[in-house]
Amino acid sequence: MQTTEQNQLRDLMTSRHSIRKYRTDHKISREELTRMIKEASSAPSSGNLQPWRVVVVDSEEGKAKLRPLVMFNTLQNDTSSAMILILADTQHYKQSDYIFNKAVDEGKMPADVRDRQLELINAHYPQLPASKLNEIVKIDSALFAMQFMLIAKSYGYDTSPMGGFEEERVVEAFDLDPEQYSPVMILALGKADEAGYESVRLTPEQITFWH
Repeated sequence: MQTTEQNQLRDLMTSRHSIRKYRTDHKISREELTRMIKEASSAPSSGNLQPWRVVVVDSEEGKAKLRPLVMFNTLQNDTSSAMILILADTQHYKQSDYIFNKAVDEGKMPADVRDRQLELINAHYPQLPASKLNEIVKIDSALFAMQFMLIAKSYGYDTSPMGGFEEERVVEAFDLDPEQYSPVMILALGKADEAGYESVRLTPEQITFWH
């Protein structure tokens, strides 16, 4: 039997559709956006190192800067309340001391567990090949992005995840280091000005292997 919470989560997942055109008369406050980012940050990540970084483009100046870089996604850029750039920080492990010390200070982790975790992180992450590190942080950041889309839906907003943009130029356009920050996706965010299309999904039998 489904609980109320399960039904609500299912409704969020099944009612979320990618929207290309948004209501230009609706703005989302930065306070509300900050709450959504905070809630989405409960997403899981390797070692709880939370490599996602977020650039919120909600000003006319920011959108004008982004527009030439989003290729065929200009409608989303022009009409959305905000464009959310999801980046992966390849130097995220340098935050490990802060994360684990804070966990101990707040009584969420014993000190000896922190020490073991930090020893593993400091020995492992700096030695990883760049390609492997990039893969890890992009997977973790994609989990954050999916959670953000569901949370946005729970706030009454719509989204559209986009991979069609100038990855090599978008980080530098917002004065960030492309050696450190790896683009994952851009999310358009706002109130839908058109209905989203329902989509066909592969069946469990088509995607599952049982052994």
